[in-house]
Amino acid sequence: MKIVGCDLHARQQTIAMLDTETGEFTEKTLHHEGNAVREFYAALEGEVVVGMEATGSMQWFLELLEELGIESRVGDPAKIRAAETRKQKHDRRDARLILDLLLRDRFPAIWMPSTGPANLAAGPPSVGEDAIAIAAHVASHRT
Repeated sequence: MKIVGCDLHARQQTIAMLDTETGEFTEKTLHHEGNAVREFYAALEGEVVVGMEATGSMQWFLELLEELGIESRVGDPAKIRAAETRKQKHDRRDARLILDLLLRDRFPAIWMPSTGPANLAAGPPSVGEDAIAIAAHVASHRT
């Protein structure tokens, strides 16, 4: 299995990847030009998991991963940041932090709807009747 920590930005992404079978560790920066990102992820063999912070520019990347059959996990940026003791941001360090959280099963994943059109209406996992009643009550009292 290959586990990838990805620090995603609008024009590039920095990755830290561990192949759990061979122990090989890879760090690289992929620029979002042409087919570089697609070619990199399409070439990965076997099971692959990619973790990243939630950002406004991630939808195209989530769709690409889904198209390639790669599992993606989106994390809460504030909780990921809280796991780092250093306050200075650095792309490689951020990618390594995400990888480390994935490896230690401490990645603060948030629920994301599938990018497929059939699953968009499904909504988040069941929340129960009480939560639905509360949401309806709050919505009815908006001004």
